Amino acid sequence: MIAIRRLSPPEVIADVDPLAEVLFDCVDGGASVSFMAPFTREDARAWFLGVVPELEAGNRALLAAYDGDALVGTVQFVHAWPPNQPHRADITKLLVHRDARGRGAGRLLMEAAEAAARADGKTLLVLDTVTDSSAYRLYKSLGWTEVGEIPDFALYPDGRLCATTVFYKRI
Repeated sequence: MIAIRRLSPPEVIADVDPLAEVLFDCVDGGASVSFMAPFTREDARAWFLGVVPELEAGNRALLAAYDGDALVGTVQFVHAWPPNQPHRADITKLLVHRDARGRGAGRLLMEAAEAAARADGKTLLVLDTVTDSSAYRLYKSLGWTEVGEIPDFALYPDGRLCATTVFYKRI
């Protein structure tokens, strides 16, 4: 059974190695999630430690999926910074370890992120994802509204271009 928890900054620091393993696995598997090959576990660890100040400041939230004691996935939302957008947040870094896929962790993480953002006073969420990916299909199934596709928006870790679709959801 998958359980979702919102992690505090000390919990992120304590779980940095399993968080890093999930990110490393996703990039190693070819996911376009901002990072390029070569990408190491130490790079992933440094990235997660780098978000701790944003968590401490209350500008970001990080949720993790656990299968028993094993951390198998994560998602974040970032509060919009412009003063005229206090109602909005960006969903970012939905990551599920390849060994844990197909068991609903991604869906549970997204549902929990939406609920946590709503509890933080957000009414609008925005995200982008690789067009026609499994995440794209997940967002569609969760009722997200597709805004449009941007061709050649990002790169896969191996350097190939990929299209990105932008979504929003009122919560």
